[in-house]
Amino acid sequence: MSDPSNNSELPEPGTVLAAQLAELDPFLRQLPNPVQLHYWGLEDASPEEKEALRLCRALADAYDVLSLRTFSRRASYPYYPVLGFMGLDGEKKIDYGLRIIGLPAGYQLTSLIAAIQAVSFQGVTLEPVTRIKLKQLQTDVKLELITSTDDEAGPAVAKTLFGLAVAHPQVKSYVVMANMFPEAAYRYSAYTLPHLVINGRIHLSGPADEDQIVRHVGLAAKQAHTT
Repeated sequence: MSDPSNNSELPEPGTVLAAQLAELDPFLRQLPNPVQLHYWGLEDASPEEKEALRLCRALADAYDVLSLRTFSRRASYPYYPVLGFMGLDGEKKIDYGLRIIGLPAGYQLTSLIAAIQAVSFQGVTLEPVTRIKLKQLQTDVKLELITSTDDEAGPAVAKTLFGLAVAHPQVKSYVVMANMFPEAAYRYSAYTLPHLVINGRIHLSGPADEDQIVRHVGLAAKQAHTT
């Protein structure tokens, strides 16, 4: 269900947006639990903000399990658009701390799917052993993935990050589109994508599987306890 203020209709067949929805449909048609998309940005501020809002509206219009709320820019976000993915328990919103910063296009459409699925499936996208290890985590963990539209390995890392955020309340996961915001890549010296930064200190560059990521999260947690 789309934002009440939105009067948009489903995209015309043959358009780029219609093609995107057709690509996403097999992964979204049987979601078990509702997901509320949050959009922060200004529709007319940039082409990317406009396109991200069009995509979110189209998704909310196409699937009853998805809804959308839109918000203006806020001082705490340096880049736009920002997409958030919230769970719903009746009327209660659950913010798991999943964000995509920038327009998820190219390969990162799959990251968009991963975010929605992680929330809708409530974290069971992770391996059972990972969920067991997460129970030992007792400190805040911030995961930032620097990626881009042509980063083929990025969605696999994003899937793990989003699953971790849903599965543990102290984990927050952000996917940052470096093709839109190259300064984010420069700040972390991210010369190879995908590039994962944990708590601003531990770096993991290149493709990484779930076990590698969890081990690095554990290392970051140990460092947090010793500082």
